[in-house]
Amino acid sequence: MDLTFNGQTIYASTGGRDFDRTLPTVVMLHGAGMDHTVWQFQARAFAYHGYGVLSLDLPGHGHSDGPPPTTIAGYADAVAGMLDELGVDCAHIVGHSMGAFAGIDLASRYQGKASSLALMGVAATMPVHPDLLAAAENNDHLAFDFVSSWSHARDAHTGGHPTPGLWMMGSTMRLLERSGPGVLASGLEACNAYDVAIERASELTVPVLLLMGQQDLMTRPAATEPLAQAISNATTIIVPKTGHMAMIEQPDVVINELTRFWQRSNAGGT
Repeated sequence: MDLTFNGQTIYASTGGRDFDRTLPTVVMLHGAGMDHTVWQFQARAFAYHGYGVLSLDLPGHGHSDGPPPTTIAGYADAVAGMLDELGVDCAHIVGHSMGAFAGIDLASRYQGKASSLALMGVAATMPVHPDLLAAAENNDHLAFDFVSSWSHARDAHTGGHPTPGLWMMGSTMRLLERSGPGVLASGLEACNAYDVAIERASELTVPVLLLMGQQDLMTRPAATEPLAQAISNATTIIVPKTGHMAMIEQPDVVINELTRFWQRSNAGGT
């Protein structure tokens, strides 16, 4: 489904069913250099179980027009504007990595837009090594190699994709290769510069789930603790033997934990 915001076309996957704004809405936000396909298992599951799904290609990513925003706040503004265009008053926000920062910013600055917030692959700060930033800015394939390797747990380096015949780390690398020039660098720079996550998190009033991979090398669970402590209504779950890309490595676990979270928090939907 194509949406228009500020003259840009923004693409949203609806999980294989027409979007129905009368159902509880789930908005899924991907990480830097990626697109809606990282949520393919979750989007379809929720679309066929009572939710209206919007798995976005954030501006400048996937099928959406660019350029990408240069700040996390810019991504949050785009999501809020898109929800207004659709007439969606509030939604369950699910964010990964850069998308998790955007979710925090959205839920904090646009009170009432989020009925709940689920965050994966996030930390209080997400500093990016200067060498990785330089490689991404130069469109050096080394940046894709590093991010693909660091995004996955040890077992995922050699197999384990939920879809038979696919290589998990290779799929992540192909996804990053499809991103436009400078898109990964822009997202990494936005994450690197976002130093108000704890401040924004302390302002949250909605239920929050932190779903972290035990073997996440990019946002280690220990680095998430200050964020969890700043949130008044947070639940933290550590998924064993899982890296940064929990929604791909453990899709059923993510689906089940999100479902239980929404049920526990009475945040709507069945």
